[in-house]
Amino acid sequence: MILYSDRDDHYSQRVRIVLAEKDITAEIKESKLEQTPEDILSISPYHKLPILVDRDLAIHDPSVMMEYLDERFPHPPLLPVYPVARANSRTLMLRIDREWCPIVDTLIAGELPEKELIKLREELLHEISSIAPTFKEFKYFMSDEFTLVDCCFAPILWRLPSIGIRLPVNRHLKPLIDYQKDIFKRSGFLDSLSSLERDLKED
Repeated sequence: MILYSDRDDHYSQRVRIVLAEKDITAEIKESKLEQTPEDILSISPYHKLPILVDRDLAIHDPSVMMEYLDERFPHPPLLPVYPVARANSRTLMLRIDREWCPIVDTLIAGELPEKELIKLREELLHEISSIAPTFKEFKYFMSDEFTLVDCCFAPILWRLPSIGIRLPVNRHLKPLIDYQKDIFKRSGFLDSLSSLERDLKED
């Protein structure tokens, strides 16, 4: 099994977290998109990383990779056992992909005028802050167990300082900040970090 991974990409890090959490033996070939050989990129119809190759199977969608790995290596499970809970987890992952990731990607690209980037930072901070109270009830993202939803959310939290967002330290956000601290200390998360991603951490 080989994961072709962008060393500074939150979608790639999601998959690396799953590999680390499940202790899956896989060769991780890290590069930047522009440095990746064309014969590798041609595996994906979108010419993007990450790409997971497992024998004759090639997967180019990060969410499909994560679920494939969770099903092929079922222990520890990273999706709930019961159908309703699984559907809720998939819905949360879809929300992150459709509502938050486009903002994160635009902020990382940094190609818009600063006034528009400031507006996007405020929007993303508002969205993330709105879920803070749920971490009083649940240890993880709407769950008492670490799931694929956390694998999607953690790389975004890690990148907030690098895109100009600081989580205010206040009573409202304390449950989210405590969650963030716990996630960042997990061995699976730490093992997933590339050298470039380690440098993103706020001092």
